[in-house]
Order: sequence, then structure tokens, then C-alpha cells
Amino acid sequence: MASTTPIETPPAPPVVRKRAGSGSGRFGDKVFLGLSRGSGILLLVIMASIAVFLTYRASIAVSKNEGNFFTAFDWNPAGDPPVFGIAVLLFGTVVSSIIAMAIAVPVAVGIALFISHYAPRKLAAPLAYVVDLLAAVPSIVYGIWGALVLVPYLEGLNLWLDQFFGWTYIFEKTEVGVARSLFTVGILLAIMILPIVTSVSREVFLQVPKTNEEAALALGATRWEVIRLSVLPFGRSGVISASMLGLGRALGETMAVATVLSPSFIISGHLLNPGGGTFAQNIAAKFDEADEFGRDALIASGLVLFVLTLLVNGAARMIIARRKEYSGANA
Repeated sequence: MASTTPIETPPAPPVVRKRAGSGSGRFGDKVFLGLSRGSGILLLVIMASIAVFLTYRASIAVSKNEGNFFTAFDWNPAGDPPVFGIAVLLFGTVVSSIIAMAIAVPVAVGIALFISHYAPRKLAAPLAYVVDLLAAVPSIVYGIWGALVLVPYLEGLNLWLDQFFGWTYIFEKTEVGVARSLFTVGILLAIMILPIVTSVSREVFLQVPKTNEEAALALGATRWEVIRLSVLPFGRSGVISASMLGLGRALGETMAVATVLSPSFIISGHLLNPGGGTFAQNIAAKFDEADEFGRDALIASGLVLFVLTLLVNGAARMIIARRKEYSGANA
């Protein structure tokens, strides 16, 4: 008689109990998704509205301008005929921002590295607090300090630069006057953006995986080699983002520049000579006294600053996208 083998029945599937509140959780996810998506769309709508408004008012002014808007050195929209251009403003804005970035970014990265990797904890925490506190100081306070303290003290520095580096043409001082120049504006802007770049860079450096640093130290690397091979590559995109935040403030700074700079519509390669101008400073100085057409002309210059800021941020995003391997996203 043949033996029969019992057929094994598969185990019953586990009973999935519906958790209390799961329906409300899915509803909350949908609400959060809707709010997030709506916020993003609202931001795009606001940016587009600003661009349309600036373009419309700028077109009115440019259509009646008798000078070249991009190359004219004069700013006289109330004249007959009206003549105004942004050549001086564009030059002053770009040059002062470059000076600020050249001074602030290396110093900020050094301070951030000191706080995150060199300073003892008892010193790092108060120092980080002071740096964050400096970022909250109003720009008018920096402007008053710059006019009363920085400008008088920079006269000696200007004479020293003229004496030893005047052969470079850039640091040749050909006009007598106080240090109310684009070079002074660049130094003041560097001081203003230093806390922003430092704070963001410090937070990025603190996110470096400790295993990378400990592995490098275990292989015999020095502290500087750890920073050069592990910390800086990891935080490179973060430093670029921090620098762009600082550059955005430098491009659009108004009151501090208006307080320190002695404006004039002259382009000069001698950065120590008083004079020059920026977009934000010119708008702040002339907006109250301008008529409706003059305000349209100022809005046209504001449109150029708006586009310049978008181009700078777009370039920064492209640089970061090309260096995703250093961004820490895959860590």
C-alpha cells in the first residue's frame, strides 16, 4: 500500500492591523504636499510679477532716453532731452562686490575652519555666537561706523598703497580727498558679509563625516592634510553657496554704501580716488527727489540689478551642480 505524503499548507498571511490615525496621517501628507507646492508656485508668481513690473516701467523710461542706457555716463532723466545710463553704476557695483568677495571669503573660510576644527569647545561656542550676532547688525549701523571710523583710518592705508603699489595703476591715488572711494566701499561690504559667509561655511564644515577625518588621522595625516583632503572638498559647494549669499547682500547693499561713498558719475581705474556709484546707492539717493519719469529711470537700473543677481545665482547653481561629488549628498 503506497504511503501518502502529507501536503504542507502555506502559512496564513499575517493580519495587517490598520493603525489608528493612519488615515489622518495620509491626509496630513496631502495637506503638507499641497502647502509646499503652493508655496513654490506662489514664489514663482511673485518673482514673475516683480519682473513684469520692472520691465514695464523700465521700457517707459528707456523708450524716452536720448542717451545709450548701457554706455552713457550721465544720469539726468529730468533734463531736456532726458539722458541717463548705467555704465558708472554697473562698474561701481561689480568692482566693489569683487573687492568685498576677495577680502571676505578667504577670511570667512579661515574663521569657519578655526571654529569648527581648531578652537577648543569653550572658545568655539562664544566665538560662533559673536559671529552670528554680527550678521544681525543693521546696515545703517555699519554705514555710520564706516563713515566715522573706517574712512578716517583708511586715509593712511591709501597713502601707503599709493606709495608702494601705485605702479599697479589700480592703487595709484591721483586725486586729493578723503577715503570715500570704491575701495573703501569694498572693505565695508567685506566686513558686512563676513558673518554670513562664516556662519554658513562653519555649519557645512561641521557636517563632514567624522569617519573620514578619523580615517585620515589614523593613516598618519596631519590636521592640515585632513582639512585639505576631507573637509574642504566636502564643503566646497557649501562655501560657494555661502559666498553667493554674501555676494547677494553686497550687490544690493544701500544705506551703508550711501553713507560711505562720495558719488560721482565718473569711471576711474584708480580705486583709491573718491567717487563712483552703485545701483542701490543711486536709487536710494535719488528716489525721493525724482519725478515719475525719473523713478521709471531708477526702476530701469533696478531691473539691471535684478537680472545681475539672477545671473550670479544661476552661475552659482551651475558650479554646484558640476561638483555634486563634493557636496556631501552621497555621504
